Amino acid sequence: MAKVLISMREDFLEQVDVMAETEQRTRSELIRQALREYISARKPKASNPQQTQRNAELIEALLLG
Repeated sequence: MAKVLISMREDFLEQVDVMAETEQRTRSELIRQALREYISARKPKASNPQQTQRNAELIEALLLG
């Protein structure tokens, strides 16, 4: 597993440590989970293939008149 060095304010790190202790996790586990959730929330949502096809057909019809 790769290691990453990040900088953060002391008061923020204290909040991270309190949360990690409350959840009985390591600081690294807590930060990894937070990043997973951040990335997941910003991934493009998989669309319905049928709806995607219908949208393409509608756009084509509009463009070709």
